[in-house]
Order: sequence, then C-alpha cells, then structure tokens
Amino acid sequence: QSSRTSPRGRTRSVQSCSCPTQGRNGSRPDLSSRARPTEGRFSSPSLPPAGAEVDPTRAARQCAPDLPPLAPSMYQWRKFEFFEEKGAGRGGGGGAPAVPAEIAGRVTCSSGGRGRVAIGCDDGTVGLLDRGFRLSYGFQAYASSVLFLQQLKQRNVLVTVGDDDQASSQSSAVCLKVFDLDKVQEEGSSTTTPFCVQILRVFTNQFPEAKITSFLVLEEAPPILLIAIGLDNGCIYCIKGDIARERITRFTLQVEPVSDGTSSPITGLGFRVEGQAHQLFAITPSSITLFSLHHQPPRRQTLDQIGCETNAVAMSDRMDLIVGRPEAVYFYEVDGRGPCWAFDGEKKFVGWFRGYLLCIIEDQRSRKNTLNVYDLKNRLIAHSMPVGDVSHLVTEWGYIILIMSDKRILCIGEKDMESKLDMLFKKNLYTVAINLVQSQQADPASTAEVLRKYGDHLYGKQEYDEAMSQYIHTIGHLEPSYVIQKFLDAKRIHNLTNYLEKLHDRGLASKDHTTLLLNCYTKLKDVEKLNHFIKDEDGVGEIKFDVETAIRVCRAAGYHEHAMFVAKKAGRHELYLKILLEDLARYDEALQYISGLEANQAGLTVKEYGKILVDHRPAETVKILLRLCTDGGDPTTRRGSNSMRLLMIPSPMDFVNIFVHSPQYLMEFLENYIKAVKDSPAQTEIHNTLLELYISKDLSFPSMSQENDFDDHNSKERKGKEITNGYKSGTREKAKLGKEENKTAKDIVDRQRKGLALLKSAWTPEMEEPLYSVDLALIICNANAFKDGLLFLYEKLKLYKEVISCYKQAHDHEGLIACCKKLGDSTQGGDPSLWGDLLNYFGELGEDCSKEVKEVLTYVEKADVLPPIVVLQTLSKNPCLTLSVVKDYIARKLEQESKLIEDDRKSVDKYQEETELMKREIEDLKTNAKVFQLSKCTACTFTLDLPAVHFMCMHSFHLRCLGDNEKECPECAPEYRSVMEAKQKLELNARDHDLFFRQLRGSKDGFSVVADYFSKGVVSKTTIPPENAP
Repeated sequence: QSSRTSPRGRTRSVQSCSCPTQGRNGSRPDLSSRARPTEGRFSSPSLPPAGAEVDPTRAARQCAPDLPPLAPSMYQWRKFEFFEEKGAGRGGGGGAPAVPAEIAGRVTCSSGGRGRVAIGCDDGTVGLLDRGFRLSYGFQAYASSVLFLQQLKQRNVLVTVGDDDQASSQSSAVCLKVFDLDKVQEEGSSTTTPFCVQILRVFTNQFPEAKITSFLVLEEAPPILLIAIGLDNGCIYCIKGDIARERITRFTLQVEPVSDGTSSPITGLGFRVEGQAHQLFAITPSSITLFSLHHQPPRRQTLDQIGCETNAVAMSDRMDLIVGRPEAVYFYEVDGRGPCWAFDGEKKFVGWFRGYLLCIIEDQRSRKNTLNVYDLKNRLIAHSMPVGDVSHLVTEWGYIILIMSDKRILCIGEKDMESKLDMLFKKNLYTVAINLVQSQQADPASTAEVLRKYGDHLYGKQEYDEAMSQYIHTIGHLEPSYVIQKFLDAKRIHNLTNYLEKLHDRGLASKDHTTLLLNCYTKLKDVEKLNHFIKDEDGVGEIKFDVETAIRVCRAAGYHEHAMFVAKKAGRHELYLKILLEDLARYDEALQYISGLEANQAGLTVKEYGKILVDHRPAETVKILLRLCTDGGDPTTRRGSNSMRLLMIPSPMDFVNIFVHSPQYLMEFLENYIKAVKDSPAQTEIHNTLLELYISKDLSFPSMSQENDFDDHNSKERKGKEITNGYKSGTREKAKLGKEENKTAKDIVDRQRKGLALLKSAWTPEMEEPLYSVDLALIICNANAFKDGLLFLYEKLKLYKEVISCYKQAHDHEGLIACCKKLGDSTQGGDPSLWGDLLNYFGELGEDCSKEVKEVLTYVEKADVLPPIVVLQTLSKNPCLTLSVVKDYIARKLEQESKLIEDDRKSVDKYQEETELMKREIEDLKTNAKVFQLSKCTACTFTLDLPAVHFMCMHSFHLRCLGDNEKECPECAPEYRSVMEAKQKLELNARDHDLFFRQLRGSKDGFSVVADYFSKGVVSKTTIPPENAP
C-alpha cells in the first residue's frame, strides 16, 4: 500500500506487500521461496542517463557482457486478461466511479488501508471513501493544502503533512498532524472531524525548512512511529517515538551529494525491517542509498549511482526495493542491485500488488499511458490496458485503484482462479496454467485438477509418456483408478508400472495396486525391478507395500525366494514358514528357522505349522517343543521363584493339537516334559492327556500304519504275481497279522501299566487332591475296562461298594473276601457294612459257595457286624447252601445270647432289690421320727453343743461351723450336686437330636442305644406345657 503525489513533483511513499520477485541465478524465479535468480547485474558507469531512449536488452549487455542474458522484454511475453475493470460499489455494480463531488479541491495525495481510501486535496481537506467510492466523511485538516498522508495499518490513525497559515515569520507553516479516526468530533450535521492527537512543526531551528518531496511512516511497536520526510536538498528528516505524547527523537540523514557538489531531491523512500534491524532506502535521481538505522549513528551505504524519478519507486512483499527506469525495472537488496527486467518505456508509476509488478508506462512516441500487470514468476503479462493521465495509484479491498487527473477512478480487480484457468484451458496453455496455480499457492486439489486436465490433453494426443508424468504429480489427490484404467492396455504397461511405483513410493498404494504392480513385473519378466521393489536396493528401508499381497502374488508367479524375502523382512514368520513348508517342502530349513526365533514367536509358528512338521520331521519337532516349553531344557531355571517367567514360557498343552495324527510322539513329548519340569502350571492337563493316551486301547501309531500300508502295498503286488503264477500265500498273511495283533496287545499292556503308575504317582497318600481330574480318569478307565485303575480310584475315593462291585462282576471270590478284609475293618477306617453286601452276594449267587460263606461268617462273627437273624435270612436265598454251613455259627451265637440273657436277669433282680430298699427308707422318713445321737460335730469333731444343726443324712454340725450355708450338709452336698448335674445333662441330651442319631449310627447295636435312653428316663419323660403357653 502506498501514498502518491501528483506528477507535479511530489513522491509517493511505499510499503511492502507480499509476493515473490525475480531471482538471481538465471533460472525461472521461485517467488514462493527466498531463491533469487539473477537476470543481470550492471555497473553504474555504463548505464545510459535517465530518460534516454535506448534498447534495453542492448544496453544491459553493454553494462554486463559477461553475465547471462536479461529476462525477455515485455514484447516477448504472452498477454492475458487476468484482471478486469470493476464498477463502483460492492460486487462491481454501478457506473464508472469517480471522486465524490463533495470533494471540490484537486487531489494531491492518497493512501489506502483499514477498508477505506483517504485522499488529501490542495484546499486542505481530507476525505475518506468507502468501498463504493462514496464519501464517508471529510474534514478540514489544513488551512492551505494537504501535501502527504498515510493511513496506518495497525491502528486507525491517519498521519498527514500539509501547509497551515503561517503563525509568524520565524516559524514554518508546514506541520505534521496525527488524527485518531476512532475518536470523531461532531461539528454539525454535515461534517465530522476526527480527533487530532498531535501537531508537530516539521521545520525548526535545528531542522531548516526545505521543500518536501517524499513522506513515509513505519509502524513499530504501538504507539511508536518512525516517520521519514525526504527533502529536495537530499536530506531526510526522521521523527521517532510516541507522537501523541510528544516523546520523540529527531535526527537527519544525508544522502551522498553528486559529483558536481549539488544535492538531488529525495524522490522515493522505502523501509525494510528484519527483526530488530530497521533499514531505510533513499532514492534520488542520481543515487540509491541504504541507511541502517539500528546503528548509532545510522550507517550509510550507496547501492547505486543512478536513481529514478518520482512515483517510480515501490517495495515488494519481500522488502526488496523496486525502481523503475526507462530502460528496465530493477530490484535492490541490502547488498546492492539484484535482478532486472527489461520493460521499455518511461515508468510513470511503479507498484506491487499480490505478487504482481504494476507499471504505468508512457509510450515514447504516442505519449499514451498503459497499465501493465506483470507476473514475473510465470513470465507473462497478466493484464494490459490503456489509461489516461493517472495522478495516484492505490491498492485496497483487493483492487488496483487509479485516480485520474480529472478525478475519475479506475478500479481493476483480479479474476478468480477458475476464470483464469478456463481461459488458459481454452487455449491449451496447460503449462501456463500449472505455473499459475503453483505461483499463487493454490490448494493442492486445484493444482492436481489442472495437472489432470493437462494429462488428459496429452493422452488424447497419444503422448503417453508426457501424460503419465503429469498424472504422477496428481498422486494423493486424484483417484488412482482414473489413471490406471487409461493404461491397462498391454502396450502401455511400462507407463502403468511407472505410475504404480510412484504410488508405492508415496505410501498411497492399496493391496490391489501392489497386486497390479507385481503382476506387471512378472509379465515383463523384469527381475531387476522386482528385486529393487521387493528388496529395496540394499535390503534396508521401510516396506512401502502390503506385505500379504506381495507374498501372495510372488507365490502365485513362482517367485518363492522373493516372497520369502518379503516375509522375513516384514517379520511375518508364519508366511515365511508357509512358503518353506507348503511350496518348497524344505522341512529341515523350516525347523532351523524356527530355532532362531524368539520363544513367543517360535511358539506361535509351531502352533500354526507344527502339524506339517510332526508329519514329516516328528523327532526334530519334539526336540524344538521341549526346548521351548522347558526354558532350554534346564529344569533349575523352572524351579526359581520367578513365577512370571514360568508363565511366559509356552505350555505344552498349547501344542497338543499338532499331534492329532501322531499320538505316540505326543506321548513321548509329554513324558519328557514331566521328567524335566516338576512344577508346571499345566500339570493337571498334562496328566489328563497322558492318562488318556496310556489307557485308551484304540491308539493308532503312524509308524505301524506306515508299515501296514507298505506291507499292504507289497502284498497287493505279490498277490497279483501269485495269482498270475496260480499261487496264493494266505497262510503267510495270517501269520503276519497275528504278529501285528500280538504287538498291538503288548503295547496296550505296556501303556496301561504306565497309566496305573501315573495314577498312583500323581495321587500319593500325602496328597489331599490328585494331579489329574478324577472324574476324567474314572471315565477313561471305565470306557476302556481298565480294572486296576478303577479299583485304585474307587479305593482312594472311599467308594468301597464300587470296589466290591468290580470283584463281583469278575466273580473273583478270593479277591472279594480279601477286599472286604481290607476295607471292612472299622478300626482302620473301613466300612463294616461290606460284609453284609458280601453275604447278600453269596446268598443270591445261586451256586454252592459253602467254603467262602464259612470264611465270611468267621469274620462276621468276630467283628459282630450282623445279627444272626439277618445272616440266616440272607443265606436262605441260596438254595445250594445247607444248614450245616451255618450250624456252628448259630450254636455259638445262641450260647452267647443265653449268657447275655442270664446276665440281664441278674441285673434286673439287683435293681429291684435296691429299689425296694429305697422305697422303705422314704416311707420311714415320712412316718417315723428321726433320733440324732451324734455327740461330736462332723466338721470340727469337737463335742457338740448348742446351737447345733442336724441334717436328715444323720450329720450334725455346730452352727458356727456351717458358716453362711445352713440349708445343706457340707458332707453330702458334692454327691448331690453331681447327681443333679448328671440329671440336667441327660435332660439336655434328650433335646440334642443330632447327638442321639450320631450314637445310633456309630453303634454296632442301635437297639441298645435306644434302650439306654429309655432306661435313663430321658426319652419317656414328657414335659406338659402350661395352659397359658402359646
């Protein structure tokens, strides 16, 4: 944005915008970066004088014959209409705009910023125009005229310089005023005056008066301003500080005078700010000077010995100085002259707008002015149109605004990107379109769309290689299937391969893309490219494709080594082994590969492919499994306290399913494991599995099966030969079958022997619970009729009746009696009722078993477990047994019963006599007087004297010897208490039903227990509840 004066001699001041300029290295400039291609550097003595009419290209080569050629002149650039004239008002509506009629004076200066355009007039008024170029409001700023003004960007402040009425002959009329546009003072219905914050005299005694030729304000950190005022004597007055509070510093800068000693006016100023470094460009017609204001005193550096006229100065967005001269436009940096552009013609105005260079050039012949908008990066003229006599150039609202001398306003706006691209597409200028969207930093999707259209254009011209190069640039924005469908023809497979490679390089390929690319390689038989894609040159780097897809395609095409490489590099061990085992049948190599894996990964791979390995390399597979499950086979490491480590080691039960066709190797694996590991967390499961393997009768051995198959095959061959020869060898085959059956039977016996040993070793007498599932063991033993195992388990579970049942089913009488002797002894925790079951068995047997019954009766009589009547009733069911079998037993039992009856009769007589005696004593106490004849105290044995106490038990005591207890005899009280306590205990026991039934169950003769309770009067005693009881 800049403020400019009229062509009468005042210079516009410029601030930088944002867009790139020409570079320094002779290539196309990259205006989006800091690169600067040099189009040519000139030495000052060779330059033509300002205003001379010369051929710019020839003049430039004379100045720098050893440098690359200059940029082409504007006549060699293509012209486009990327801009269009806009009407007044928002959206371009309305007629041709002009300065409002309310502004009567001639426009002397202008500035844009903060959504308004400020103009100053020679009658001292300032007007603020809105977007429709209508007057928002105006005010009288000076009495005479407004020379310069600038609208600040960071604050809504307007800084002006103008002529006021001279107050005295000693002071100058030129003063600087600062207006705060946010504080407006109403002065009537039609005019509004903003608040004037400060007024400063520009010229003082220390700063002599001169004609002001340029003016520029730099906003530092608010409210600090840096104001530069250029004079016609080559001096620059600078004012820095808080203008509102008049906390300012003034200093003077002086450009280098010309050779003849005269001073040149300052025709342009430009600030450059880089961090804390502030620099000021000062331009005169004869020089360009750079002042470094961050040095004290400011350091001066002359950049060039030739300058420019008024209004031909601007600043780019990168804060490079732009100087327009008749032969070319030059860019300057802090270290000197930069690139130049040979645009012929006198530069009336130079500006910078959104990366475009603006030049109003006067034709040397017709003297007509032309506005050219240059796109330096793309080397094109974005707009060119004739204009009249321009007095000011301002940019605001995204428009280029030209104020003419006749107060007409020309408003030029840039067309939208879509319109510009459509214009280029119609002319098939796709390269220009691509450069345009890239230079204007369009979004990637828009750029990709332009590239797509260019690619379609080239594809339609059958320029497939060039089209593919454009499509490649669209990766990431254009759907890959759009491109792939165009190049599926076999003739264009090379282009398709190139596109798919780039797609993978950027990590945007899907599984289908990987499949297609690998198919392209295999069809082209391009092993080198396949190696490069798969192995990534040195075999290092990130995999840029879907691993499973690549492996699948390589396997299908027969490139197994490539598939294995990908699987190994990606750490897909299961896929690597799948290729080794299923495609190549390299079992030993697979086992070696598994051995080199970590324990967890090796376990996973064995779970998946162990079945194949066991079928072909069973012994080696078992060794690997033992190493995995036993921590290297060192049992001491398993006995440590690190339980977490035990849990991390794979369990052997995880691998049981791989032995589905080889149970004998599973048995071998588990046997070796339990030998090496004594405290495995999976002991129960392991023992369960081993029991099933040991006890099952239908276990098939592949080794035998293989032998059988081999023998069957040979026998078939022999059979054919024998039939041919008329001979059959049936006898030999039967003999062979018999041997095999014997071998199988022997193996079953051996395994069942191991099973019984395991049952006993995993449930020793010291263990409360076995190290296997009892229910499962019972089911297995029962299903396979394994009697020894069943007997052991029933005995451990104290299921003695089931033990007896086993012997009964086998009709093993000797074993049955021996079992009852062992398990029927109650003193050893046995069950005496087993004898009753045994007698019942013999009673129902239906055959002569007198010998066994006599032996059983001996133990029944000895242990007294059954009443004789029960024995007789049980044995009477067997018609084969005679009375002689039980005669001796009955005689002995009758004799014993007779003795018991006699003893009971004697006890009855005794108890009757004692009862009669007690009754007579009670009657005597009730009817007769009691004479106490004791003369001595029972307690102290002294002569009894009064007072004395006599008890009915015939004991007498001194009253003093009884103490506090006078109501009971001290001698008889303990016995009485014990009797009462026993009585109370009996009454309590009568209420304890559980105790009664426990005694009843634990007694050999339950009737005696009931009789005992009746004899003590416990059961027969009945308590009658009170009538009021609930």
